[in-house]
Amino acid sequence: GGPGDTACGDWLATELQAAGYAVRRHVFEVPFFEAAETTLTAGDARAEVIPQAIVVPTPTEGIEAPLAVRTAWTPDQTYDGAIVLVVLPYRRWSTAVADEPRKTVQAVLTAGASAVVLVTTGPSGQALALNAPADRPLFDRPVAVIAPRDAGPLLAAAARGERGRLTITGRSGRRPAFNLVGERRAGAGPGLVLSTPRSGWFDCAGERGGGVAAWLALARWAPQGLPGRPLTLLATSGHEYESHGGEVFLGAEAPPPRNTGLWVHLGANVAARDWAEIGPARPLPSPDPQRVLMVSAPLVPAARRLFAGQPGLENVLAADPARSAGELSNILAHGYGEVAGVFGVHRLHHAQGDDLACTHPQGALMAAEAFRDLIAERFSA
Repeated sequence: GGPGDTACGDWLATELQAAGYAVRRHVFEVPFFEAAETTLTAGDARAEVIPQAIVVPTPTEGIEAPLAVRTAWTPDQTYDGAIVLVVLPYRRWSTAVADEPRKTVQAVLTAGASAVVLVTTGPSGQALALNAPADRPLFDRPVAVIAPRDAGPLLAAAARGERGRLTITGRSGRRPAFNLVGERRAGAGPGLVLSTPRSGWFDCAGERGGGVAAWLALARWAPQGLPGRPLTLLATSGHEYESHGGEVFLGAEAPPPRNTGLWVHLGANVAARDWAEIGPARPLPSPDPQRVLMVSAPLVPAARRLFAGQPGLENVLAADPARSAGELSNILAHGYGEVAGVFGVHRLHHAQGDDLACTHPQGALMAAEAFRDLIAERFSA
C-alpha cells in the first residue's frame, strides 16, 4: 500500500497490457506505520529497532524501565514492567505468527513485561521484519525486533541491571492496496492461474525479484504457449500481513477450482543469491537452495525431471497443506487440486539488506523455463 508497492503494481500493469491482457485492480485495505523514532537505548548503547506490525507504539517519550533478558532456555519468571530482550534461537525467521516467537512473547507479556524486543538470531546478523495478521495487533504492548549484531551492548546492559528506553513513534492507520489482475478469456475449458506476491518488507529484491521476473516471462509466453486457454495473472499486495491480499482474492474473485487446470504460484526465493558464511560474508554465483518446489502428486515425476540440477527446487515435494507455506497454503486450503508452487527463505529474507545484490537472474531464468515446460506438459496431456 506504500509508494513503492503502488509503483511496482503500475509498472506490472503496463507490462501485462503490452502482452495483451485485460488489466484491473482488486482493491482492499492494509495496515501501515510510518516511523518517526524507533530506538532502544541504555546508557551509551543505542540501536535501531523494527517495530512489530501491527504496531503498538510507545508514548512519545518512550518506555523507560529496567532491562531484562529471556532466552529459549530461561525458566519462567516475572518481569515487573521490564523491557525484555528475547533472544530467539538461530533460524531464518519470517513470521511472528509462528509458535516460538508468538508464544514466547505472549508468555513474557503475561509475566509482566512492559515491552518486548526480539533478537532475530540468524545467518545475516540483521534484524528481520516478521509477518503479522492484517486485522489486529498480535500483541497488546509494544514489541520490536533488533539485529543480533547490534544486540550485544544492550544485552550486556541488561546483565548489569541497567535501565533502558524503548521508543516507537510514528503515524499509523489503514490505507488501500491492490492486487493486480490480468486476464485473457479466449477459449473455454480449464485455465491457468499464475500468481506471485509483489510486496514485502523493505526492498525485498531477493525475496520477490526472481518470482516477479519469472512471472512476467511466463505471462508473456502464455498467450502463444497456451492458445485458447483462459489465463488469469495475479500479483498480490499485502503479503507481509500473512498473505492478506492473496487470501482476499481467493475469497472474492479467483476462478473456481473446477475451472482451473493448474495454479502456479511463484512465492518467496524463487531465485535469490546464495552467500558464503565461512569467512567474510560474500555473494556466491549460485542460487540459495533454501527453497521448496511443491506440486500436485501427478506432476511430481515431470517436475523432478524438468527442475533437475536446480538447487532446492530439484527436491520436489508432493502438495501437502501441512508442509506448505505462504500463499500456496491458502491456495491449497481453497480446494485447488492441480498446483505447482515455490516458497523459501533466503539468507537476507526480511532484512533491510535484501537488495539487488541478493538476486540471481540466471536462476530466475532457469526456473521460468522449467515452469514453462511443466505448464505446457500439463495442458498437452
